Amino acid sequence: MANYEYIISSLPAISREWKFGEGRTLDGYIEWIKSQLSDSDDKCVDRLLDGFKDECLDKGFYEAALKDSNRFIREYFTFDLGFRNIKARFLNKVFGRPVSQDTINIEIGEFEEAAKIEEILSGKDILARERGLDSIKWDKINKITTFSYFDLDAVLGIIAKMRLIERWEALDEESGREMFQNLIDETRGTFGGVNYIAPTNE
Repeated sequence: MANYEYIISSLPAISREWKFGEGRTLDGYIEWIKSQLSDSDDKCVDRLLDGFKDECLDKGFYEAALKDSNRFIREYFTFDLGFRNIKARFLNKVFGRPVSQDTINIEIGEFEEAAKIEEILSGKDILARERGLDSIKWDKINKITTFSYFDLDAVLGIIAKMRLIERWEALDEESGREMFQNLIDETRGTFGGVNYIAPTNE
């Protein structure tokens, strides 16, 4: 069995303000974490990482994730499915597409974060919107791991948070402009409901 206490105590204390620092990367941390885990736990980490790849996120992935033997995998990807479906439906309404387009039809019951996600999606500052959506994910990770201290769920939660931090560090003005341009390209110039607002130093 893996020594979860050793793994977690060897990792930095992760907060929203934490930074990787020079020479530190998510891949590097994951490589070390996986080197300390059993084969079965290592495969569980791989299943989590697959869920961060858009090309893996089909109905089959979610059907398997929602039945996974690991609680973090089950609960996080139940949330992730609801999150992505809400986002897809919102954007479909904005773009005038069929509401169910690009959603995955798997019943997950009540989705308590729906109203908050829609509120954030309605914002016009793309960078603030992306950070807001990721903050909902951060809060969900905290909720899932509330009583996980030195176990695999705690390790998976740390990896998931590190991924969000890696993304936040990349969300600068340039990437914001790229995201805005992607929206414009996607709708062939017909969508005028989102304005890019560059961050200030105030």
